[in-house]
Amino acid sequence: MSSDAPVDRERAEASDATDESVEDLAAQVELLTEENRRLREEYVEGRRAGYRRTAVGLFVVGALAAAGAVFFPDARSVLFALGGTGVFGAVLTYYLTPERLLAAATGEQVYAAFAATGRRLVAELGLQEEFVYAPADAAGEFANVRLYVPQRSSFEVPAPTELGSLFVATEDDRSRGVAVPPCGGSLYREFERSMTDSVADDPAVLADQLADAAVEGFELATSATADADPDDGRVAFEVAGSAYGSVDRFDHPVASLFGVGLTAGLDAPVTVEVTEDEDDSTALVACEWDETEVDLTDVGESAEPEAEPESATSDEAGADEARVTDTDAEPEGDEATDVEEERTAEAEGTAAAEADAPAETRTD
Repeated sequence: MSSDAPVDRERAEASDATDESVEDLAAQVELLTEENRRLREEYVEGRRAGYRRTAVGLFVVGALAAAGAVFFPDARSVLFALGGTGVFGAVLTYYLTPERLLAAATGEQVYAAFAATGRRLVAELGLQEEFVYAPADAAGEFANVRLYVPQRSSFEVPAPTELGSLFVATEDDRSRGVAVPPCGGSLYREFERSMTDSVADDPAVLADQLADAAVEGFELATSATADADPDDGRVAFEVAGSAYGSVDRFDHPVASLFGVGLTAGLDAPVTVEVTEDEDDSTALVACEWDETEVDLTDVGESAEPEAEPESATSDEAGADEARVTDTDAEPEGDEATDVEEERTAEAEGTAAAEADAPAETRTD
């Protein structure tokens, strides 16, 4: 028993040390959790304080301008306008300060899980690396568009009625694949609601609107420019400074917004292909569609239909004038001789009738 006592004592000491280490780790985790919470609160409060300082600065500028208008009558109108602008901007900045600020890294991490799921889905089902945004008969917050990934390299885009389910299993093998709601669908809905004007029908104008929305509206990238060629059915977007990492991943928000927007605007399937340039951290998003499925004759050609009736009227008037000229023209050759004889005979008949008329009167 004397030999077992040291072993039991060592085990007890080891157990106590383990308990102490677990308690230390739990305390460290709790401390780190509390520190992270404190840092997040300080970050949010710092951003709010920045907005409030801006509001105070605008108010001071407006108040000084209004006060200066009292002492400088010559510039009173300008100073009053500047003062009103400063005070109004201060009020808006103070009361429109966002209460919750979401870091871009948080959104990128959420999207990364979605992109990994989509990549695994394509790999496990043996689908093609072709991403087509197609019109679908599906209502909801994701717009009437679905991201269709075909099973075969030579494929046909399914009809809108067949894109309502996740797995597209049609009788035609070329149309089989998967159809998922795109993450750009809800963004496009918000884009439509935020537009002061209607969404453009012209692909070139629509591409500029989408590029501006990606940068200014949703802050998905620092810059985005569009180069449209509607006659060839192609729009190329050059994107820089993506807020959600690499743009060539599955249904990236930037590429998805462009694909969904063009599909909804053109009412035709749009194939999206992304090429990354690692040297300057830019991406080229190429959107292509079949130009034969899109009717662009009415875009910017409202004056042409009015010119056609005018041309037709001119042609008809010219034809009428030609017919009148032909009718009044003097006959030639044998026809001229016959006409002359007929005119002579008519003249002789008229003279004979006038000569007989007085004789009959005297007999009566």
